[in-house]
Amino acid sequence: MSVLLAPHLIPIFEHEYRELRPRAPIPPLDIRFRRFTSLNTTIRLREGKLLVRLSDILEPSPASVHHAIAHILLAKLYRKPITPAHSDRYRRYVSSEPVARQAEHIRTTRGRKNISTPIGHHYDLDEVFEAINRRFFHGLLGRPTLTWSAHAARRMLGHYDSAHNTIVVSRVFDRPDTPRCAIEYLLYHEMLHLKHPVRVKAGRRCVHSREFQAEERLFPELEQAKAYLKLL
Repeated sequence: MSVLLAPHLIPIFEHEYRELRPRAPIPPLDIRFRRFTSLNTTIRLREGKLLVRLSDILEPSPASVHHAIAHILLAKLYRKPITPAHSDRYRRYVSSEPVARQAEHIRTTRGRKNISTPIGHHYDLDEVFEAINRRFFHGLLGRPTLTWSAHAARRMLGHYDSAHNTIVVSRVFDRPDTPRCAIEYLLYHEMLHLKHPVRVKAGRRCVHSREFQAEERLFPELEQAKAYLKLL
């Protein structure tokens, strides 16, 4: 992974450090941009040195955004309150259309997606998708890549990855005692993300719009499916 040193950010981080910890000596700073697959930012204190790693997508950001990033990272590291103005400035910048579009492009081109198979031991995701597509979408939704997860994850039961146009479903559902309505609802929910993409409103990402939520409530076995998901 290529690295770009960022000595020009050291005065910015030193300024924000003094704002947060005016009496503490400033540790040596090692700040670098890296070719992450997303808008990652990390900070660690190792052997008395602050190690800061930022996504190279953030390299051309305005100085005000770099100040916001420095403040947020240092505040989190030293468990200080994050100033709302800094938080809002950073959120609005990364949610702006040009930056969000670039981040999505980088995630598509640099990231890797582990694709398994849509055919499980008990359920075929392609078959379930087509059944849901006909039942609720008049068969008009284009089928993305469908895959079972590598492990039977319970923390993330399913998700739609727009960068790779992929729906991933946890293998925890691929068993004989899983009611059909549960896996149909899970897939239906992810298919709604295809129909209702994420929107940015007033600098905030809207993942589940009113239209999304209204359509989700149309699923007939909604309560039964949700009750089953709570048991997992």
